[in-house]
Amino acid sequence: MILNKKLLTLYFSFFSVTLLFAQEKVSDTTKIEQLEEVVVTGQYNPQSIKKSVHNVIVIDREKIDKQAANTLADVLNFNLNLNIIPNAQTGKSTISFFGLDAQYFNIMLDNVQIVSDNGLGNNIDLTQINLDDVERIEIVEGAMGVEYGANSVAGVINIITKKKLDHDWQIQTFIQEETVSDEYEWFDKGRHIQALSIGHRINDTWNAKISANRNDFAGFFNNKKGKNHYFNDGLRGYDWLPKTQFNGKAAINYNSDNFNAFYKFEYFNETLNYYDASVRANIDVQSQTSNPSATDRIFKTNRLINNLNINGHLKTGAVYNATFSYQTQKRDLNQFNYYILTEEKTNETDETYQSSDVFFSKGTINNLSKSDKINYQLGYETRFIKGFDTQASGDVTQQDQTLKQENYAVFGSAEIKLIDKFSIRPGLRYEYNSMFKSQLLASLNARYLLNKGYEIRASIGSSYRTPNFEELYYYLVDSNHDIRGNQNLSPERGFSSFLNLKKRTWFKDISLSNNIKLSYIDLKDKIELAVINPTPLQYQYINIDGYRLWGITSENTIKKDNWTLNLGATYQGISRIMNNEENAKNDYLYALQLNTSATYLVKKWNTAFTLLLKHNGKQENYIAEGSDEQGNSLFKKYTIDAFSWMDASIKKTFFNKKVDFTIGARNIFDVTTVAINGASTSGIHSTNNSSLLLGYGRSYYFKLLYNLNF
Repeated sequence: MILNKKLLTLYFSFFSVTLLFAQEKVSDTTKIEQLEEVVVTGQYNPQSIKKSVHNVIVIDREKIDKQAANTLADVLNFNLNLNIIPNAQTGKSTISFFGLDAQYFNIMLDNVQIVSDNGLGNNIDLTQINLDDVERIEIVEGAMGVEYGANSVAGVINIITKKKLDHDWQIQTFIQEETVSDEYEWFDKGRHIQALSIGHRINDTWNAKISANRNDFAGFFNNKKGKNHYFNDGLRGYDWLPKTQFNGKAAINYNSDNFNAFYKFEYFNETLNYYDASVRANIDVQSQTSNPSATDRIFKTNRLINNLNINGHLKTGAVYNATFSYQTQKRDLNQFNYYILTEEKTNETDETYQSSDVFFSKGTINNLSKSDKINYQLGYETRFIKGFDTQASGDVTQQDQTLKQENYAVFGSAEIKLIDKFSIRPGLRYEYNSMFKSQLLASLNARYLLNKGYEIRASIGSSYRTPNFEELYYYLVDSNHDIRGNQNLSPERGFSSFLNLKKRTWFKDISLSNNIKLSYIDLKDKIELAVINPTPLQYQYINIDGYRLWGITSENTIKKDNWTLNLGATYQGISRIMNNEENAKNDYLYALQLNTSATYLVKKWNTAFTLLLKHNGKQENYIAEGSDEQGNSLFKKYTIDAFSWMDASIKKTFFNKKVDFTIGARNIFDVTTVAINGASTSGIHSTNNSSLLLGYGRSYYFKLLYNLNF
């Protein structure tokens, strides 16, 4: 609590200083505004952030490089309203966005949702998204259902890749070495990354690029003994499972005055190793020897992405954009009995237990009006998804449940300039889904540019979330359990509203930016596992409740000379509305997040110093702890202790930007587990967890990058 008060005092002191500067006379900003970043997510045409009708958060290439970020999980953890949720035993890291898990927003690559183990765009493992060829990351908060359809309840994250080359030949290679906590060896411990990319500008209109990246995470022992430990004492294996990833990419780009075409192919492979802690002695009484063994598993993920985008201008001035994508992802399981001393395998089985095949197409046309006051966009979108997830569907096999889903959508919106500084954008989307009822989604966005650098943006919109494999098909029935999915589930319906006030000020050599956001999200028909029969006790996934969130966020930036300082805070209240539970707790539970970053550039040394800090305040939630005689769940409150992340880095450039050297530390506060208080329960959801594993401790890294351009 003392830490929270100190951080709040620091925050409001900084906020007061920036407001004080903001009262000063604004200098000529024409030159500065020309340097504003151009964004594309949710826009008709690429345009500056100031002209964007949406509030877009941008993580540019410079920020990615300063953090030596290799995957999406490396770079997002310091953003407000976002929390990375790692799972040490599956090797996956997903996101909580406005308190909602990774099923409620879309992750896209150049405006195309990325395939996952059991879907498209959502519930994606962030450690599988490589950032080598990324130009910037754009985050839009709030329902984006009109633009992007299902599962865009909380917002979208759009990864924009580099498409143009500045030189005839661009060759880049780097190595990156990291410790995992205090564990490091050249091969068997730590994290080891190598990458190479080659780009060639063939002529003024054609360029091509190929790249490869290998990321070897050797696991985190954390007092466990690894693969070769053969005693049955629970110490065999790893706390965080080791895995190796390979990313290969190829792209070709055609760019002329009125027509552009971009094709990208991406291959991803991941091998994750699981070593069972339970060891069988296998004692041979006659020879008085033993040959200990364990049931080990190797998980392999393979993903292929083929994206083609064409866009251009018609003679009438209209702008068209069409995207076609075929993606596939499979997760295979190789299970076997491993004899630890002799390194032999027996009883080996192979199966594909997660698979997704997707064809996606989206097209838009805008600038159809000759008027300066109105512009409108018309578009279509189609998705064909086929897949299965035997892990999520319990005892049901892939032959029994292969999901086939077809989506057809048409949408349109109009951007109307009521006056020079005030514009609105209403939008509608009709979406047919072969598995669920058709959806009509709507949105209204507005932007008002006031005097003295003030900008106001407001948005309201709707989206929905489709049920996942587990909710539809889960089946576990035995003498102690009766838990089932429900193929009659309805999609969850989401509504959000956001209000954003931004103030920009330039005073002499100081640039200030203050941003305040109010957010509200309302979910109805939320899917939960509930008691449907008290005797005998039966559980099933049903649409039973809702979810409400309101929050206020403030983000502030001050730039002076070589300094850039950022400080932000968000305060959220979340309520779970359990409509059919007599004993449900519907109170709002509140949580605080603070973040800050500082960068100092020493120009004569070509060196940048960066510090990043994020504080996550104590979080509260309710958990079911059994049922009363009528089958109604009983609830109790539990809390997750506050914790903070801090990273620091130094990046130096040598030899006219040909060589970059970056050193740094991650998780400086050495966070591994965070205490959970009051979560012990009884019944079908019984848990005795007293801690949540969030990290593998303080780690250090260096990255050496070489650029050859000619």
